[in-house]
Parts: sequence; structure tokens; C-alpha cells
Amino acid sequence: MSPIPIEPNLLATRLVEWLEANRQNMVEAAVELARHESPSSDRVALENLATLVRQRFQDAGATVESLTVGNSAPNLKLRFGTPAVPGQRSVLVLGHYDTVWPLGTLETMPIRLEGSRLFGPGLYDMKAGLIIFEFALRAITALGQTPAQPVHGLITCDEEIGSPSSRELIETEARNACYALVLEAPLADGRLKTTRKGVGAYVLEIQGRAAHAGVEPEKGVNAFLELAHQILAIYALACPEQGTTVNIGLIEGGLASNIIPPHATAKIDVRVSTAEEADRIDAALRALSPVLPEAKLTVSGGLNRPPMVRTNAAGQLFERARTLGHLLGVSLGEGGTGGGSDGNFTAALGIPTLDGLGCAGAGAHATHEQILVDSLPVHAALLALLILNPDLEHAR
Repeated sequence: MSPIPIEPNLLATRLVEWLEANRQNMVEAAVELARHESPSSDRVALENLATLVRQRFQDAGATVESLTVGNSAPNLKLRFGTPAVPGQRSVLVLGHYDTVWPLGTLETMPIRLEGSRLFGPGLYDMKAGLIIFEFALRAITALGQTPAQPVHGLITCDEEIGSPSSRELIETEARNACYALVLEAPLADGRLKTTRKGVGAYVLEIQGRAAHAGVEPEKGVNAFLELAHQILAIYALACPEQGTTVNIGLIEGGLASNIIPPHATAKIDVRVSTAEEADRIDAALRALSPVLPEAKLTVSGGLNRPPMVRTNAAGQLFERARTLGHLLGVSLGEGGTGGGSDGNFTAALGIPTLDGLGCAGAGAHATHEQILVDSLPVHAALLALLILNPDLEHAR
């Protein structure tokens, strides 16, 4: 027997009512995930949390498959709603369960509730987003609704380190999706994200020659001096008016203060708003040439996330979200950020992508990381409406 569709205004009201009644359950679920520390580099910790996340989504009515790539921790592939038929596209929901925080962080950043703010490592980025997804599915089922399109989800284990094991999985799912919804947090003022910069990671290695700094420094080739020249050349590649930034965030090398340094390494972060700028920066970095005679340069790395560019289709998806937000009594805006997410991959394939559908809060990758628990129900209701995709022709 087919479910009885609910008029959009009434559907929004009932979703919020059900989710508000389950707010405390959502908070407790977020705390449960946060208590399972899950740094990207710790496979055992990731596997422990993946087991919990898998069980929670199965309890919410999804079928869940664990996929490993090489030696990776599990990436969780979810299916919810009616099975896809040949040629039918799905709604794709993307999230991740790894965090930037090492094991033991809870000792110095304990989970605590202060008023409506819940503090704890990984809550904002993005364990609360996973709870929003879970409870959106629970609410859909509780109201007897079935999405018009199959709902596919990927909850990955390595987003914080560039998605090396999950990128291909994401792109495969995206090719069969009508649009992608990303559970990263919204911007600080609550706006959803329709643009993100592409992210590049490069390593510059300089080979010089060691010599005694006091006895015969002229026989050395100073890798640090060469690096100083290259730093100026690299920063000159930035073009802020085009949204292009470069940053050398880590420098290593040398042997001792009385030795001419024979080697140096610099790690370079690149952010670009367009593919053209990505190509320009890549070509320029690979064309760097030494200034000092006999110094040698090697550049490795590249762009690991393409830019997420706002397309007309992405704009239409945002406008639908804004209309659905009005049904919930929420005024939504859109914006962009210099950080990357797995939405960069889906957008680069031409799939309309809407990011920032996670929980409101602050402090991503910071010691004051927190979520606003009052925002959990309405954000889950918005995600549920985007999944259900109701006919808005007669909605007020």
C-alpha cells in the first residue's frame, strides 16, 4: 500500500513536531558518537565508531554496507527508501565520521553542555551532521512517508585527510545521483554553501650540499637560502582577486647550526576558485627553477579537491532549500568557503550540490568546537524535506 502524501506545509509542521519531541534523543546520540574518538589515522578507533554508526542507521531503516579500499577503515554505503530501478537517479547524502582530533583529546576537551551549546571534539565537524541524517530518516519513517527517489548515502572514514580511499566511491555514487546533499556544517551565520575552493597540497624539496659553516662555507650549497628565494616566488603566485591563495605552512631541513644545510622541504597549501587557476598554479609550481648554482628542486603533489563552482542547477537546488526553509520558519542564505569537502567531488562531475546541511555551531578544528542543540530538529527537518522533495506548487 502506497503512503499517503502530506501537503508540504503540514509535512513541515509534523516533521518539526516529531523531531522536537526527539531533541534529547538527538543530543544523546551526538554525545555517544563524540565519545568514540575517531582520528583519521587510527584504523582501530575508526572501525569501532563505524560499527556504532552502522548499527544506528540500520535501526533507522537503512541498509548499510561496509566498504574498505586497500587498508582503509570502513566507508559506509547506505540505502534507504524504495530500491532504484534502471535509469532512476538517487538523492545522494554525504558525510564522514573521521575527525582531526587525536586519541586522548577528550581528556583536555571534555564533552559538556552549557545552556544550548554542546562542546566536544568532532561534534561540529561533523558527528552532529550524521545524527541529523539519522533522525531525518527516522522522522520520514515515523510519518509514514517514502521518498520519491531512492536515497543513497556515503559516510566516509577519511574526509579530513583528502578522501584517498573514498573519492572513487563518492564519484561512482554521484554519477547516478540527481543531486547531492552534504552534511558539513553551515557557515557561521547559518548560510548554506554553494561554492568551495579547490584544495591543493604540494611539497617542494631542495637539495643542496653540506659544508662546515665556519671553515669552508663557500663549498656548500645552502638549501635554506635557496628556499628563501623560492618562498618569495611561491607567494607571488597568489591572486586574491581571483580567489587564489598559497601558503607555506611547514618547513623542515638542515642538520645543525654549524653545517650549511644540504636539504630543505616546504609543504604548500593552495586554494583556488576555478579550474583555470588550478592549472596556472600547478604549472607555475612545477616550473620553479633554482636560483643558486648547483641547487636542485623537486615539486610533488597536486590538486586533491577540485573547486566546487556554483552552477545554475546548484542555484536551483538552493532555491528549493530556501523555499523549504520558509515552510519551517527559517530564512536561508547561501555563501562559500575556502575549505574543501566531499561536495567538491560531486560538483566537479556536474551534479547539483548543496553543502552546509549539518548542525549550526562553531569552532571546527578548534578547541572551542561546539554545536547549538536547539538547531538539531529544524536542520533534520530541512534535510528530510530535501530528501522527500515534496511538490511545492501549492505550498505557501
